[in-house]
Amino acid sequence: MRSIIELAPLQVYYSGLLFTPGSSLIRVGYFKNIPWVTMAPNVANVWSSLIQTLEGHTDLVNSVVFSPDGKLVASASWDNTVRLWDTSTGKQYRVLEGHTWTVNSAMFSPDGKLIASASKDNTVRLWDASTGKQCGVLGGHTWTVNSAVFSPDGKLVASGSDDKTVRLWDTSTGKQCGVLEGHTLDVNSAVFSPDGKLVASASKDNTVRLWDASTGKQCGVLAGHTDLVNSAVFSPDGKLVASASDDKTIRLWDASTGKRCGVLEGHTDAVKSAVFSPDAKLVASASDDKTVRLWDASTGKQCGVLEGHTWVVKSAVFSPDGKLIASASFDKTIRLWDTSTGKQCEDLENHTDWVNSAVFSPDGTLVASASDDKTVRLWDTRNRTTIEIIETHASINSMRFSNDATHLHTSDGILQLKSPPDSGGNRELPRALPHSLDVTDQWITCNMKNLLCLPVDYRPSCSAVNDTANLIVIGSRTGRVISISIDFTALPAAYLQPSVQAAVIAGKNFWTCWPLKALMN
Repeated sequence: MRSIIELAPLQVYYSGLLFTPGSSLIRVGYFKNIPWVTMAPNVANVWSSLIQTLEGHTDLVNSVVFSPDGKLVASASWDNTVRLWDTSTGKQYRVLEGHTWTVNSAMFSPDGKLIASASKDNTVRLWDASTGKQCGVLGGHTWTVNSAVFSPDGKLVASGSDDKTVRLWDTSTGKQCGVLEGHTLDVNSAVFSPDGKLVASASKDNTVRLWDASTGKQCGVLAGHTDLVNSAVFSPDGKLVASASDDKTIRLWDASTGKRCGVLEGHTDAVKSAVFSPDAKLVASASDDKTVRLWDASTGKQCGVLEGHTWVVKSAVFSPDGKLIASASFDKTIRLWDTSTGKQCEDLENHTDWVNSAVFSPDGTLVASASDDKTVRLWDTRNRTTIEIIETHASINSMRFSNDATHLHTSDGILQLKSPPDSGGNRELPRALPHSLDVTDQWITCNMKNLLCLPVDYRPSCSAVNDTANLIVIGSRTGRVISISIDFTALPAAYLQPSVQAAVIAGKNFWTCWPLKALMN
């Protein structure tokens, strides 16, 4: 977003006013500056706890972690890279390239000088955090390496792999100094206890195992999960272990006895990771249900749900001071959250899953939207209200209105509507349209010029445009369906004329940059 602001500040200014929460002073005081928007999208009434969204990865993000001083975030991605980010500005700081396949995890050394990354290329790589240079390749695993973590003194790295083993490495020499064998299926993660004496490993064999780091001997099996265990982590004092599982639960264990002392239930899908806050009072869990949830470690009660990601949340981690949580998601973003508020956004009661298709009725007074929540919703474009909800047997990917707008022809069959438009769909279309609206991944465009920048949560999974009514409807992966109407007579003239000032081309994206004076006329 920062680079877009530098290239197209006025377009982003208008977008900021349009998508700012309804009760904000900025929106209340300055919304009149965009009179050419005659129908604005429904937005949250108050600000959410989301602070920043870090964009740059070109594929799914698997993990995210803060540096010990909290100034950097490292993220690991399916795009084969580890990226470093400045937490104060959100700017990308470094790109660590060298892995030849997906990077599953990244971790800082205790002094923040090194980064260890684990990859599907069967290696663990060490990087200099200040320069981004690769300073070691730890080879020995015979299959995908899922995680790598430093010992508290930074002298060892423990890695967990699909080859069913945990391996220990000397960080100064890169030599393997131990192989921990006992799991019967893939090892998803491994972690040291705070004193460095134990290693806990989580496996697809539904167990967590404890190992003596000095001898490599197994000293405990934590059994109880009913599905594969994705991760295990020690509490800061080393007394507890938290494990996250595909059985939708987080379980707490006594590290000294191996006894279960709590089951945290509430997620509606697999839990990918769990982590303790620095003071051990909270547990944060990341799940396939697209949420991060906060739990009271002493009582096991859920005390917060952080919603905003549009796909699977793979991991979550606390900042060193416990004030922030960073979460990594398959939606290609990293999000930062304020742990003290953890407030949910006010959300529209729209679809509850991906929106796959949106289409106008012939006269433009209705929009039908289809979603993976197995419903089709019928909306009145004049007042943006839902007038009909139709439950379907399967997700609908495409559809169109019949000519008389009494039926929807869908990929799941024909649906009869109870509320056809009163106009009968007989409105005559003009032969030529003076202006053309369109929707791209990040922009609403006018005559192929960027008009409004779409925030992450409003970017389309599908869209529909009615040029005769100057109306746009966007369906997003968050479940929102928004509509925006443009009055071209009130639009600044610069948007309706070819650009003669400046153009910037970045990859496949095109931004037209207009002089401030022209836009304000």
